[in-house]
Amino acid sequence: MSKFADKVRLGEISGRQFGRISRAQLKALGLADSTIASWRRDGYLYRVLPGVYGVGHRAPSIEADLAAALLYAGPGAALSHATGAWWVGLLEKRPRGIQVSTPRHRGSVPGVRVYGRRDRERIVHRGLAVTSLPELLQDLAATEPLRTVRRALANADYRGSLDLRAVEAALRRGSRGAARLRAAIAVHQPSLALTKSRLERMLLTICEEEELPLPEFNVMVDGWQVDALWRKARLAVELDGYGNHHTPAQLRRDRRKEMDLRAQRLTPIRYSEEQLIERRQVARELRQATRR
Repeated sequence: MSKFADKVRLGEISGRQFGRISRAQLKALGLADSTIASWRRDGYLYRVLPGVYGVGHRAPSIEADLAAALLYAGPGAALSHATGAWWVGLLEKRPRGIQVSTPRHRGSVPGVRVYGRRDRERIVHRGLAVTSLPELLQDLAATEPLRTVRRALANADYRGSLDLRAVEAALRRGSRGAARLRAAIAVHQPSLALTKSRLERMLLTICEEEELPLPEFNVMVDGWQVDALWRKARLAVELDGYGNHHTPAQLRRDRRKEMDLRAQRLTPIRYSEEQLIERRQVARELRQATRR
């Protein structure tokens, strides 16, 4: 077969893998070592990980990096832990490294953490293999703090993909992450998924720990987005980080917003980050306000 035909077949395979291909796949196409070496010298193939090559160009992409990690980990590999949770939308922030699980024995390399000899149920999400949600959550619980696991649970619930019975049934007693995942399920709050900032999550934590009614987050009222709203108590809370809301224009906007909220028979209260950290006054005031 001609080199042109070989490149066509190679392009078809790598095209399904975001421009990446493994050496094992090249050999399965019948390519000789001399051909692979020649294409590497010509720049048509370039090494991205041991035994994994980019094809045709060096334009980077997140998808290509993830595909390369899966190819490196071998057949049966899947994105897992924080990487898998981020890829399926359960975490907002992309992890610094890539985490994959594989049934094979494969060591980690810089930038790719491999969890070997792990046979995991897989799904395909946006063209890449990921561990199933129950296993993904338990792996996340084995490596991330409780707040991150709770956030992932809330986001899964918000997206309609969370089946707590299935998650609990899949828990492997005594295995890493099981206890932390059970703890996260015990205090699961779907409203976490609606928080958009660290300050909103701080406020939610205060409400939980002080046993206060939980608010709705980021609700639209009369054209304004309110950080936290207690409808029954007619209370609207706004949260200010360090350095926010100090310009004249922003102060004027805040005043207009507060007047419009009062016109809707709401009581606006504004808390700073410093007040949330100190928290006692915030808890006391919210307790009194939400008893109405």
